[in-house]
Amino acid sequence: MPTQPPVRIGARGSKLSLAQAGHMQREIARALGGDPTDAVEVERLAPLMVITTTGDRVQDRRLLEIGGKGLFTQEIEEALLDGRIDCAIHSMKDMPSELPPGLCIAAIPPREDPRDAFLSPKATRLEDLPQGARLGTASLRRQAQSLYRRPDLDVQLLRGNVDTRLAKLEAGEADAILLAYAGLKRLGLGHLPQGLIDPHEAPPAPGQGALAIETREADRDAPWVQALICGATTVCVAAERGALMALEGSCRTPIGAHAWLEAGELRLIVEALSPDGTRRFRHEAASEISSLSDSSAAARDLGLALGAALKAEAGDAIVL
Repeated sequence: MPTQPPVRIGARGSKLSLAQAGHMQREIARALGGDPTDAVEVERLAPLMVITTTGDRVQDRRLLEIGGKGLFTQEIEEALLDGRIDCAIHSMKDMPSELPPGLCIAAIPPREDPRDAFLSPKATRLEDLPQGARLGTASLRRQAQSLYRRPDLDVQLLRGNVDTRLAKLEAGEADAILLAYAGLKRLGLGHLPQGLIDPHEAPPAPGQGALAIETREADRDAPWVQALICGATTVCVAAERGALMALEGSCRTPIGAHAWLEAGELRLIVEALSPDGTRRFRHEAASEISSLSDSSAAARDLGLALGAALKAEAGDAIVL
């Protein structure tokens, strides 16, 4: 009988990326008929290759200054196209709105909590920080949303992995930082935040909390790929990324999007801000959902429509 060859996984080498990849490595082994609790079998069925990306190497500048989100995916996608790996595990929020020809986001597994987490030794909420407090972030979206609510804040560039940012906060280089709560939970650090940001008030990055399983187009329908798909997450992410695409979202545009399912409807909030937080543009809409398996295209269209309407209203005000 023919046997399924190993599925070689590529991922970044950060602690968070390895935690995410390790989780999906076990799920892929399960989908291939293996025992996800047997470490030897998991590594045999789904060996993991660590690939360092340009985004990992350059830590002293904003992504927009060195080429954007694609710098977290480029080297991994080259390995996919070259046939050195069979799939890549990414944080969905790091994925550009368009992929290289021949590659696709083949599966989106169940989403973790999409909210931003607020961490500070001085306050439990952004609103309670002292006047002129230093907020550390490398995200233009988080900067703009925070300045919209607190224009007195002194926003400081703070890049690096989760451990690095937490260490800088502890060392007093910032009075508060914002991180993806999903990443903290995956690292077993979900107890650290002083508070969580309401995703309706300040929508997170499109796709935040979700993982993307990227493959070659030819592997999209492989049984092990199909076994990883979460229908509800896929529909919500399709709506959020539709808005991202309509807004031509990049690291130069502060964009937030939050989609959720409620009472048979897909609901979506999209907002974009001027980088200094002085202006905010926001649209909301809902669409009936009859079947999760057939709703991704409609969800994407909803996102495209909201994003287009927002772009027409905001114009160049939201571009750095």
